[in-house]
Amino acid sequence: MSERYKVRDPHGLQFITCTIVGWVDLFSRQVYRDIVLDSWRYCQQHKGLKIHAYTIMSNHVHMIVSCSPPFELQDVMRDWKHFTARKILEYLKNPNTIESRRTWLLYLFSYLALGKKDKQTYQVWQHEYHPVALYTEAVIAQKLEYIHMNAVRAGLVAYSEQWKYSSAPFYAANSERSSISQDTYTALIEITPIWQAFYDDLLGG
Repeated sequence: MSERYKVRDPHGLQFITCTIVGWVDLFSRQVYRDIVLDSWRYCQQHKGLKIHAYTIMSNHVHMIVSCSPPFELQDVMRDWKHFTARKILEYLKNPNTIESRRTWLLYLFSYLALGKKDKQTYQVWQHEYHPVALYTEAVIAQKLEYIHMNAVRAGLVAYSEQWKYSSAPFYAANSERSSISQDTYTALIEITPIWQAFYDDLLGG
């Protein structure tokens, strides 16, 4: 990873984008979204990962995340990308699974791995994930809105809280102005509220 895109604070709040190579619409299928969600749950339970906001789009994922010591975010992200790529490829290579694009996807992931210095056979994720450290309330608010408005900008929903594969419903359910109640909200993964994490960090909590 280039110096420009390294995680400078291994435990601080980071805005991260992970993109499928070739911008392939892999996450239009539920099975691949589930791989992402399951792996996040594992990292939350065993690798100190805290997810403060996220959205899963058809070919990329946005997150605001942090990591608890002794784990470091750069290591967790590396392991997460390797694991999810391996599970995606296992699914594609299994002739008993349902995937009409199997041959095309395997060819594409193989082709886009050609000439890479690590000599990998397949590449699923783009190598860079462009971490952006979040130090101020204004930048956090901007990134949070950007993440939650992705599905609206893509024309998938009219309101951000209608996109199930996002933390927008969580924040809406915890807002006094929202039409979504906590009783009707169903969490896909555990969310650590962004402002709680930000102010706890400021206070040294």
